[in-house]
Amino acid sequence: MIYIKKLRVRPKKTQPYNMCGAQLAAMLSCWAATSDYQGQTACKEAAETLFHCMRTTPMAKKQHKPTINYHLARLSKKIQ
Repeated sequence: MIYIKKLRVRPKKTQPYNMCGAQLAAMLSCWAATSDYQGQTACKEAAETLFHCMRTTPMAKKQHKPTINYHLARLSKKIQ
């Protein structure tokens, strides 16, 4: 007979995917280089590409929570 007092499994952490990351980096670097925070002259193209990306990119779906710990808790009740 197997006795498991407490058994937990940590799910793998995945890096979130930044969909408009390249456009945001271009916008921030343009701001840092030119100090054009209004986006009216030098950074206008970078601002437009970022706004277009944010409008057209769908929102990421919420990842489901892994149920491994729930099933391990149920299993441990049967084992004990």
